[in-house]
Amino acid sequence: MALRDRLPGHIFSTRGWGLIGAGAVFLLAAQIMGRRDLLALAVFLLVLPLLSLAGTRMLKPSFRVYREFSPSPVETSARTTVRLAVARTGSGTGHAVMEEHLPARFGESPVFRFPARAAAGGTSRYEYHLRSAKRGQFLIGPVTAEFSDPFGLSFHRHAIDGGDLLTVTPAAVELPETGLAGARGYDGVTATRIRANPSDDDVMTREYRHGDPMRRVHWAATARHGSLMVRQEESVTTPEATIILDQRLAAYPHGVFRPGTGEKDGHELVTCEGFEWVVTAAMSIGAHLAERNYSLRFLDTAGAPAFRLSPSAPEPEAEEFSGAAGLQSVAESLAAIQLSGAHHNHLHRPRVPGTAPAAGTSGGAGAHAFDDALMDKLSAHRQRGPVLALLGHLTPAEARALSPAAAFGPSAFALLVTDPVHGSDDMPEVLEALRLGGWRAVAVSARTPLPEAWAAFDQAGPVLSATSDLRRGAGGRR
Repeated sequence: MALRDRLPGHIFSTRGWGLIGAGAVFLLAAQIMGRRDLLALAVFLLVLPLLSLAGTRMLKPSFRVYREFSPSPVETSARTTVRLAVARTGSGTGHAVMEEHLPARFGESPVFRFPARAAAGGTSRYEYHLRSAKRGQFLIGPVTAEFSDPFGLSFHRHAIDGGDLLTVTPAAVELPETGLAGARGYDGVTATRIRANPSDDDVMTREYRHGDPMRRVHWAATARHGSLMVRQEESVTTPEATIILDQRLAAYPHGVFRPGTGEKDGHELVTCEGFEWVVTAAMSIGAHLAERNYSLRFLDTAGAPAFRLSPSAPEPEAEEFSGAAGLQSVAESLAAIQLSGAHHNHLHRPRVPGTAPAAGTSGGAGAHAFDDALMDKLSAHRQRGPVLALLGHLTPAEARALSPAAAFGPSAFALLVTDPVHGSDDMPEVLEALRLGGWRAVAVSARTPLPEAWAAFDQAGPVLSATSDLRRGAGGRR
């Protein structure tokens, strides 16, 4: 290690410290010998480095930094290219050593000299690559520059920009074909047939014309008008899939909570292995359905928009997403989503006529898991598409509260992430409660391959265990 690196704060160079040391020696000699010339020399040697230090801090050069990520956002484990452009905006010349500060997970921070050899138009351009195995938002930068005075006596390092956020989204896993979209067809549309009580989706009718196929005759309108009426056109509706995302801290009791984005970059996440599995599942299932023209609706267990607490969400209050732009918004929202809430959530049973309130119901303000708010949201989109629940650990009471929600979709699927080591003694009861409500439930661990868990929905039996390591906790195949 160089002497300069052992001295505090890069304040003075080796030459500067040498002058200060010599000045101290001459000052002591002047006091002992009573020589004014030695005193003047000592003062000069001591003042010169201090003047240089003051000059480097008062006369700071100004720069403009432009940083671009390509691609941005980037998926986990994919490489993004960072392009830096640095230009001097104020007066001044000379060289500087610059460093791009990176979170520790990206390795050593790149160091470069300004100006670059091939600088054009006064702008120096640099390029390097980054890759992250974990999702999140990472502060890339700032660029710090180290300047020295003309005599090389002192150094001063300061940031010349504020840095930029790199968003790393979870990568989708390819899922196998299942019967989930079978009722709607691969093209993602379904004809809306006319009912006795017309709805907003009903088609317009017109008088029968020669050549119209009889299958297009609208018999209800024919009876009203007394003449043959046909459907002018058959309307189509885009199927919807509702995904319930469980992000309650209490739902992952066995997880080892760790920072998801690491090392003091100001964007640490509260997460665990099981929740990371759920996030990947949400991204993969969303992509799988979006490719089949499904629109997506993401809710949390309280019926609120699932991404309202995610710092990376472009629209935190949005809950409906469609098309490629919608899927991209989902990916960005999942980038920095994390576990939240207290360890103990009060449970409210949904409104089901003829039933008593669930055990554990308590009053008080605030949102509650599987409460009326969630049921109202599901009821508003009744039978428009499947309901999928990506859940952590449920208590039997929570399972009974969620159970009636299966009636709001033509099909209902639940993935429950449990801990394979600790297991869960009440898992058979939880799965049975969901099965009785009409859910097809699969108990998995964070080590379960997602395609295997997804394919389990097509297997025989309403309640499945996707992995052998959970048969002890979930009771195996039911």
